[in-house]
Amino acid sequence: MNWTYLLQYAIIAVALIIISLVIVKLNHKNFNLEINKLVQFLGGKDNILDTEVNMSRFKVTLKDVSIVDKEGIQKLGAKGIVEIDNQLKIIFGPDARALKKYISEMK
Repeated sequence: MNWTYLLQYAIIAVALIIISLVIVKLNHKNFNLEINKLVQFLGGKDNILDTEVNMSRFKVTLKDVSIVDKEGIQKLGAKGIVEIDNQLKIIFGPDARALKKYISEMK
């Protein structure tokens, strides 16, 4: 087998990997910025009493549910929001655990 062909294939493979990584990086949202927006949409950190995570659901207990911007939360990628008394159950998928961690660290 000719080494020049192997070298060309290796260079092409490396270039494709680099391009793929750049595309993924450009499409990845700034997670800290999104969490700050979520906290604002939930009425600020003083409005958040407690947070829990169950699989893909992020459950948050609030002082005042009426000041929550549900439309804003959905624009952040929530797949669903259920309101029960002073709690919101928000379906965020695999990011739910990270959300709880960051919000707990904010308080």
